[in-house]
Amino acid sequence: MEPTSIILFGATGDLAKRKIYPALYNLYIEQKLPASFSLIGLGRREWSDEFFQAQVEKSLNEFSRRPADPEVVKSFVQAFRYSVLNISHKEDYIELLNLVEQREAELGISSNRLFYLSVGPEFFEPIAANIQESGLGSTAGWKRLVIEKPFGHDLQSARDLNHKLSEAFTEEEIYRIDHYLGKPMVQRLETLHQSNPIMKALWNNRYISNVQITANETVGVEERASYYDHVGAVRDMFQNHMLQLLMMMAIQLPYNSTTEKVGLKKKHIMESIQPLQKQTVGASVIRGQYAEGNIQGKSVNGYAAEPGVAENTMNDTFIAAKLQIDDFFWRGVPFYIRTGKRMKEKSTRIVIEFKEPSGQANVVNGSKPNLLVIEMSPDQSMTLQLNASDPQHKGEFKPVHIDLSPDREDLAEAYENLIHDALHGDPTFFAHWDEVELSWAWVQPILDAFQENLLPLHLYPAGSYGPTESDKMLADEGHHWWFDQPADQQTEDAIEAPLAVNANL
Repeated sequence: MEPTSIILFGATGDLAKRKIYPALYNLYIEQKLPASFSLIGLGRREWSDEFFQAQVEKSLNEFSRRPADPEVVKSFVQAFRYSVLNISHKEDYIELLNLVEQREAELGISSNRLFYLSVGPEFFEPIAANIQESGLGSTAGWKRLVIEKPFGHDLQSARDLNHKLSEAFTEEEIYRIDHYLGKPMVQRLETLHQSNPIMKALWNNRYISNVQITANETVGVEERASYYDHVGAVRDMFQNHMLQLLMMMAIQLPYNSTTEKVGLKKKHIMESIQPLQKQTVGASVIRGQYAEGNIQGKSVNGYAAEPGVAENTMNDTFIAAKLQIDDFFWRGVPFYIRTGKRMKEKSTRIVIEFKEPSGQANVVNGSKPNLLVIEMSPDQSMTLQLNASDPQHKGEFKPVHIDLSPDREDLAEAYENLIHDALHGDPTFFAHWDEVELSWAWVQPILDAFQENLLPLHLYPAGSYGPTESDKMLADEGHHWWFDQPADQQTEDAIEAPLAVNANL
């Protein structure tokens, strides 16, 4: 890996402490960072290099998935420097350029620069412009810009942002982080498509009945109320994370696909999703807001009573939608997506429900459909649940669990995978502009319907699985959300020992 200077905007922020520094540390331990690298942290606080390094060490002790070894940490933080920077002060960027060039000279490294913007989206444009104007972006090597979501708040603002960023960076130089794409089980989907002939053969509308993608949280808005009340579930989760999961699940990849091929396939999926019309959004979209309820035995306030939430708010904390992909592989297969706060349990999963064999009823002798279940949070697993004859009860079926998971010990966290890929120049698991624009275009009629109050806002008790209307949307087509039973009624199959197989993952 080529020697690199990492310039981190927002180095004193929460994301840097909780995710970025631990990710870099674990990459350092695994020797997945350049042999020579420099990190310059930027913020408005008056910190010395030594104090900054001590703060990094503190974050590692608190948030690293591996215990922070004092000797290793001491060596690691030697690469860290700090500089005060006010985003709107052009002279600060000149000082930063001098510091970057000084560090490159000290280490004898070429001018490869990774600019990581761990700041609010309102700062993306001025930072990119100042990088260009100051000469920071004029490198003999490569330069890359890493930015966090949100990429705009609607279709037009996303286009405006992209236009501004493209004045300083090319599309190939922009790495839009969606941390869901860094999750190990999401990245395994690419391998599942390419390397497992059985799964590849089943990955179409001939064998799949429906697909369900769920991302539920038990927490409320917490300290994010002032931000979240202007965003809601559709902008915070659906437009980015949920649609990215859909793309990764639905793409059909030939063996040994390139990054470009993955991007083209994802773009094809978004182009093939049947568009919505503002006036008829209600037929495919359910929105909700949590009311007071009970979470794990504790009473909690409703969203409208949370500190920092506007009076008489109509903001959504839950959204469920039915999508149809109109192409050869998926025509006729409904994709159900839902995400919400203050739900009964924390879970991020994809469930692929397979069709019953021809002529066999779904409920014969109590049998259940065959399922592929991909768990991303809080556990990470991939399990194929198949019905098999029960030798102890003739004529009946019992599920057999086949574990398709990779070795789950010491799995890298999402930010480790993504930062490593950005340093390597591999954009496969980042959100490309075509995908972002098409996602906003699909979501825009929903936002317009919200704005004109064309879609009812359903209240649901905290500690539930969302509005009952979400269940009805599936029931009307003969389906139901999987794994929504109370904890004591979760599928008895869970106690069955899984059958481990080599899935070439």
